[in-house]
Amino acid sequence: MYQVVLIRHGESVWNQENRFTGWVDVDLAPSGLEEANEAGKTLKKAGLSFDLAYTSLLKRANKTLNVVLEQLEQLWIPVIKSWRLNERHYGALQGLDKAQTLQQHGEAQFKLWRRSYDVPPPALEVSSPMNPALDPRYSSIPPHEIPMTECLKDVVIRAVPFWQVEIVPQILAGKKIIISAHGNSLRALLKYIKNISDEEIAELNIPTAIPLVVEFDKKFNYTKDYYLGDPEVIQAKIGAVANQGKK
Repeated sequence: MYQVVLIRHGESVWNQENRFTGWVDVDLAPSGLEEANEAGKTLKKAGLSFDLAYTSLLKRANKTLNVVLEQLEQLWIPVIKSWRLNERHYGALQGLDKAQTLQQHGEAQFKLWRRSYDVPPPALEVSSPMNPALDPRYSSIPPHEIPMTECLKDVVIRAVPFWQVEIVPQILAGKKIIISAHGNSLRALLKYIKNISDEEIAELNIPTAIPLVVEFDKKFNYTKDYYLGDPEVIQAKIGAVANQGKK
């Protein structure tokens, strides 16, 4: 049996403010740091430890991972960071209030932008200060690969090859791995791993800072996944993600 642990970052400042975040490098809120601490304690209680970690280039995922590893007394393990695990780029929606966007454009359009598989939001203007091409952390990415908006399908295209080429061989080599990333980059991986349909993936909501254990058989076929922690807390957090925009 093989397994990997996935964890979405703790609550960010913009999560609290109900704003679209995407590639904007927003920090964790104090509540998000506490969530990360609790996640680390939960993993420790479950007897889990790791040999290698993966995360995105965004601080909210990095800080969540660091807090978790500190709780496990494993800050020393190697950490590989990649933009391919970044959150979905929300284009011109980045920074906008979700409730106001819902009210302005209507529920159907809002859900299409937020949850459809292959419909991206309006693209960011090239002149925007949020253009990733202006950020030195993305200087090694070929210009044609730098997104100005993304749908979930785009995230699958960039994240799944990284999973296949970089992460899976490490798991098959016996490494115990944790991935600290984002709601949509983790949805992209789970869509591939679990063969979730384009329609069903719209209803998959990932709670903040709850460890998700994904298991595979000896032939690396997906067998099951389960969250660690209090079921009532987990369901409440899933519901909170599903209801974003309605605040």
